[in-house]
Amino acid sequence: MPPDTPIPENVIQRLRAIVGAHAVLTEAADVEPYANDWRGIYFGSTPAVVRPASTEEVMAVVKLCAETGTAIVPQGGNTGMCMASVPRVGRGEIVVALGRMNRIRSLDSLNNTLTAEAGVVLANIQQAAADADRFFPLSLGAEGSCTIGGNLATNAGGVNVLRYGNTRELVLGLEVVLPDGRVWNGLRALRKDNTGYDLKQLFIGAEGTLGIITAAVLKLFAKPNASATAWIAVPGPDASLELLALLRRHCGERINAFELISRNCLDLVLKHIPGTRDPLAAPHDWYVLTELADAKAGDALRSELENALEAALEARLALDATVAASGAQSQALWRIRETIPEAARNEPGMLYRHDISVAVSAIPKFIEDARVALTERFPRAGIICFGHVGDGNLHYNAFVPGRSRADATAREAHDVTDVVYDVVHAFGGSFSAEHGVGLAKVAELKRYKSPLELELMHAIKRTLDPQGLMNPGKVLEEP
Repeated sequence: MPPDTPIPENVIQRLRAIVGAHAVLTEAADVEPYANDWRGIYFGSTPAVVRPASTEEVMAVVKLCAETGTAIVPQGGNTGMCMASVPRVGRGEIVVALGRMNRIRSLDSLNNTLTAEAGVVLANIQQAAADADRFFPLSLGAEGSCTIGGNLATNAGGVNVLRYGNTRELVLGLEVVLPDGRVWNGLRALRKDNTGYDLKQLFIGAEGTLGIITAAVLKLFAKPNASATAWIAVPGPDASLELLALLRRHCGERINAFELISRNCLDLVLKHIPGTRDPLAAPHDWYVLTELADAKAGDALRSELENALEAALEARLALDATVAASGAQSQALWRIRETIPEAARNEPGMLYRHDISVAVSAIPKFIEDARVALTERFPRAGIICFGHVGDGNLHYNAFVPGRSRADATAREAHDVTDVVYDVVHAFGGSFSAEHGVGLAKVAELKRYKSPLELELMHAIKRTLDPQGLMNPGKVLEEP
C-alpha cells in the first residue's frame, strides 16, 4: 500500500478514546482492505480506519475531524464500482467504516417499514423482511456483502427497479451525521409528509459527500408467494421492447425484472463460470431473462407466463424460450446474469465498463449507434452488453485487444469511454445510471453536466460541508 500523509498522534489517540483502541486500525496490513478498490483497479492509502459502533460515536468522530481539519471517507461494504468508498493516495483521509453499526432497530409489519443501521448487510435486511412475511425488493449481485448505507449513498439500482424503483424510492426516512458533527434525525416512517424540502433526497445518491448516513427507514412490501422465471431468445433489442409490452398486457405489473443479455455475455459465463450451461439448445444473438412475482401462491403465474410466451413465439417476438420448473432452475438462470461481471473480470485484457441509461424506447438505436461508433474507432473491440432494459439501464462494456488491465496507461485511458458517453449524451442519456460518480467519473460529470447544474451542486456542497472534509474529490471536482 502506498505511504500516506500522517495525522497528528493526538488525533489518533482521541479517536481511540471515542470508539475504543480495537476499533482504530493503523497497521498497514489492517487498513489495506479498506484503502483499496475491491476490483483491484485503485489502490489508495489512509493513516487510520475508524470503526464506530453507534451514531453517537460517528457524531463524536466527525466533530473531532471538523475541529482538526481531518478529511473523512465514509465506507460501507466497499463494493462500489466508482471508487467512492476508498481514500485517495497520500491525502491523510481517514476511513470511517460503518460495518459495526449492523443492528435492525425495528420492524413494523403493519406499517410495512424496517429501520436499519447503515452497516447492515443488504441480504440480512432481505432476510429480516422475509422472516416477518414481508419483502424488501432491493437486489443486486453484491447483496451478500454490500451494506444498506452504501446502497443509499449510491442510490443503488439492481434487478427489481422495473417494478419497485431505485433505492431512493424505497426510503421513507434517514438519520445523518452532518459534516460539523450534528445529527439530523429524519427517521420518519411516513408516506405523506409535505412539510417543506424532502431533505433525505439530498443525501441519497450523494456518495458520502454531504454527510454520513447512519440509519434509514425502509419500505417493505407483500412477500411474493409465487414466481415464474423465463430465459427467452429474441430476434434483437427492438423485439425485446415489444416483448416487454406483450408481457405487460398478459401479466400486468407483476414483472419484477426484465434483463437483456447479449450472446457475448453468455459465452463469457460459459467459459469462466463452472457449473453453468446454455439454457437453450441452439445459440442466439440476444436473450431476455424475466421474472414475475405475485403474493398469491399457486401455479397460475407460471401458466400466465407460458401463455404469454406462446403469444410471443407466434408473433416472432421470441425465437425460443424455457420456463424454470423449480427454484433451483430459476437460480441457475439468474446465476448466468449475476456472474457476467465476474466472468468478464476473468477474461484477459482491459474491459471498459459503462453503466449508462437512455429512454427505454431508444435502447435498440443506442445499441446500434454505439456499436458503430466504437468499431469505427476500435475495429476489433469486443462489446459486452447486458442490463435492466425495462428501465433503460444498460451495462455497455467493451474489450479492446492489446490493452492490459495491468497497464496504468490503458486503465486511465478515456478514449473508449468518451466514444460511448458521447453517444449516450447525444441520446439525452446518463453516463451513470446506478453506480454513481465517485472518483472514477468526476471528469465526466464536469464534461456532461450543464454549468448551472454544477453550480447548484457546488453550492449545496459548500453549504453543508464548507471545509470540504466529507469524501473530498468524489462526485465533484475540488475547487
